[in-house]
Amino acid sequence: MDEKTPLIIKPTSRTSNASNARLYLAVFSAVLGNFNFGYALVYPSPVIPQLKNSDNPQLRMDTEQIAWFGSIFTLGAAAGGLGAMLLNDLIGRKLSIMVSAVPSTVGYIVMGGAQATWMLHLGRFLTGIAGGMTAASIPVYISEISHPKVRGALGSCPQITAVFGALSLYALGLVVPWQWLAVVGEIPALLMLLLLCFMPNSPRYLIICGKQEQACKALEFLRGPDSDFMTEYNRIELSISSQGRIRWSDLTTPFYYKPILISIVMRFLQQMTGITPILVYLEPIFHKTDVFLEPKYDAALVGAIRLLSVVIAASLMDKAGRKALLYTSGFLMFLATLTMNMYSHTTPCPSGNVTGTVLPTDLIAQQGEAAFNTITLIPLISTMVFIFGYALGWGPITWLLMSEILPLGARGVASGLCVGVSWLTAFVLSHVFIHVVETYGLFVPFLFFSVVCVVNIIFTAVCVPETRNRSLEEIENYFRTGRSFTIIDT
Repeated sequence: MDEKTPLIIKPTSRTSNASNARLYLAVFSAVLGNFNFGYALVYPSPVIPQLKNSDNPQLRMDTEQIAWFGSIFTLGAAAGGLGAMLLNDLIGRKLSIMVSAVPSTVGYIVMGGAQATWMLHLGRFLTGIAGGMTAASIPVYISEISHPKVRGALGSCPQITAVFGALSLYALGLVVPWQWLAVVGEIPALLMLLLLCFMPNSPRYLIICGKQEQACKALEFLRGPDSDFMTEYNRIELSISSQGRIRWSDLTTPFYYKPILISIVMRFLQQMTGITPILVYLEPIFHKTDVFLEPKYDAALVGAIRLLSVVIAASLMDKAGRKALLYTSGFLMFLATLTMNMYSHTTPCPSGNVTGTVLPTDLIAQQGEAAFNTITLIPLISTMVFIFGYALGWGPITWLLMSEILPLGARGVASGLCVGVSWLTAFVLSHVFIHVVETYGLFVPFLFFSVVCVVNIIFTAVCVPETRNRSLEEIENYFRTGRSFTIIDT
């Protein structure tokens, strides 16, 4: 296989007369898995305060148990992502997504009926496995069934639905006991499993498997019978045939190692911003920063802001471009984490640990007597800006770029590897975060996060390509030739 030979494809109006209705339905069916992922990820935020003061001594948690409860989900997600490396290419993207419903449902059942902390940890680990599988499979599935005109917007749907799942958890946490939160979590996974039974597999995956007739029917289903789907089918088939079978020696060529390294580093840096420990321990962090409102209401408010920001990002994805949003995202997160660092370093915080659920009696009395202090809005506003910035760029775009730039021959394995690296990083951060805050205070981790945001901006400028309005074949041609996205006409 000669990687220096440019892929030659004749431009066509391939999406003319295409109907997106069935495409949107297929995407909706898949991203229900991301809704469940977002819901499960932040499950500890409202649950930790309830378990901290549980009447059942078998469920009452200390700091170390809470650290495991918050972080073991990410360890499961890493395992699920690595498992998806095999499943994506073995059984296909769609079936990999459907399989994730099994550990998800079992995990919620275990947590809902938990009588000891080990059952809570087991349930979190199982839902983490499901989250890792969906994180590695859904973005790839969506990118492979979408056409360039809508791929940017649809590529942000996993992040939108994950955010909506987290917001739903925060909102339900205001009124629903923690056991019933687990019961509700089973619904989206089961609905996803049902709907995906009627959706096609990825046409690109089917062509790789030699199932050309099924691939053609899948593309006709997704684009509509009146579209020029055969032209798109021929283009995809030509692209796949030009790659041949991937060999280990191929990984030394820029066509493979550059996009794989970019994807892995982006997922690593995404987690190093601190997004996972901030979301998982959102209410405990607000307890620590003396915010004016009750932490559970602050968490729900932040969840609403996060949802708004990913909707804005989706509308801008194919207009402003990927890199512009990454720059904006990194800058906003830097400002927010630096502000949070300065606030937590200079402002006295409530005594007690970060996992506490109630403020000290003297502090409550002071709040009842003292007038509203505007400085207590700084942690809330800073967190909102951080979440807004993350959801504007480094949240959805890292998922989208991973699915866009990874070469088709290595996409299944590489996406699982990216997710595995991402969630192993998240596990370490989430587990260490609580202990660092207990020992040094909030200002230390937030100072670290602000430095990472600067690194992210530099990485975006140096390494990340702009893929807006580019087909997957054009993106592959960019890494193959090392020159440009341009497809040479015949």
